[in-house]
Amino acid sequence: MSLLDVSPVVPVVVIEDVERAVPLAAALLRGGVGIVEVTLRTPAALEAIRRIAAEVPDTVVGAGTVTAPKHAAAALEAGAQFLVTPGSTDRVLDAAADTGLPLLPGAATVTEAMRLAELGYTELKFFPAEAAGGAAFLKSIAGPLPGLRFCPTGGISVRTAPSYLALPNVGCVGGSWLTPTGADPAEIERLAKEASALR
Repeated sequence: MSLLDVSPVVPVVVIEDVERAVPLAAALLRGGVGIVEVTLRTPAALEAIRRIAAEVPDTVVGAGTVTAPKHAAAALEAGAQFLVTPGSTDRVLDAAADTGLPLLPGAATVTEAMRLAELGYTELKFFPAEAAGGAAFLKSIAGPLPGLRFCPTGGISVRTAPSYLALPNVGCVGGSWLTPTGADPAEIERLAKEASALR
C-alpha cells in the first residue's frame, strides 16, 4: 500500500517529551489514524520513533524534517518506516535512497516536481503547501504532471483539508492540528476520528 493511502491525514508531530510518544501514537490509532510522521526537530525525536515502532506496531511511523544525510541513517536505525524531506537536495536524496525506506521528497515548484519525477519519484510532499499556492496550485499542475501524487503539508487545517483531498493528485494531507501542544490522549483520539472521516 502507498503511504498516501494509509490515512487521509498524516499527523506531523513535534515531540519534546519522549514519554508522550507512545500515548500519542496509540490515541491516533484508536481514532483510526495508523500513521505518524515524527519530525526530527527535537532531541527526543529519534527515541520517540524507536518507542512508537516497538510499542505501537500497528502504526506506520516515519521521520520527517530529514534535512541532512545523517538524519536518514539515524531514522533507519531508530526504526522509522518511511522518510519525509521538506526539500530535495542530491545528498539528502542519495542518503534516503541508501536506507531503502519509502521516501516522500519535498517539492514546492513545478521544476522541483519534474526533477523528482525524472529521478523516479511519483509520490511527493508539497511543502509549504499554503504558502506555495495551496490547493489551487496542485489543481493547476495536475494536467501537465498527471503521473504525480502529493501529500501537501504546511499550514493546512481541518477546515482547508477537504479542498486538497478533493483533488485527484492528492492522496493525503499532512497536519499538525491532530496533536496540539498539551492535548490529552482523549482529545487526540477525537481529532483523529474527525480526520479519518475526511476522505
